[in-house]
Amino acid sequence: MSVEKVAVVTAGGSGMGAAAAKRLAADGFKVAILSSSGKGEALAKELGGLGVTGSNQSNDDLQRLADLTLERFGRIDVLVNSAGHGPRAPILEITDEQWHTGMDVYLLNVIRPVRIVAPQMVKQKAGAIVNISTAWAFEPSPMFPTSAVFRAGLAAYTKIFADKYAPDNVRMNNVLPGWIDSLPATEERRDSVPMRRYGKSEEIAATIAFLASEGAGYITGQNIRVDGGLIRSV
Repeated sequence: MSVEKVAVVTAGGSGMGAAAAKRLAADGFKVAILSSSGKGEALAKELGGLGVTGSNQSNDDLQRLADLTLERFGRIDVLVNSAGHGPRAPILEITDEQWHTGMDVYLLNVIRPVRIVAPQMVKQKAGAIVNISTAWAFEPSPMFPTSAVFRAGLAAYTKIFADKYAPDNVRMNNVLPGWIDSLPATEERRDSVPMRRYGKSEEIAATIAFLASEGAGYITGQNIRVDGGLIRSV
């Protein structure tokens, strides 16, 4: 008898998080979605899953999401960590408070749910965690200073986690989107991409779904760019 797999998506009410939830549901996962807007609850209902209105900046909300998911489905196989938008300003004008907000939005948004969900995956001896990062994590852009700084930290966190929990068959990888259609489009940004177009949220979702699948069972600790060739490394 096959086991029904379960995916948890944080900040999944819209954009790439919502696209990931839809794709995973289409692939046969039961989905549990957290969002602060209430859109996640509506989407989860549409997908036959579980929705919680709350913040990924709240340990209590994340614990409630995990508890309700385990109560209803009995397991958590995949965790997808999405994020909102952090502060943007010229680098010397960013206040201490804004840096702390950026850390909450772009780094602790992963650390908090992983701390809650990973022990269950270790217990199952199976699990995949996929974090939505940014194409500018290693080639930082002044347009997104708090994102670039803390997602570089996320890459380090991911490597440490992957090394520690690989023996338990619990994997963690980051997806690094470039200009995606959930963002406002400009000709200048489009022309900066070798493929001369914005990526689709569904393309990010497909990459997430692959990393969550058994076909990616030997991939962990990686940062995978999905950016139309915008940033290339040797």
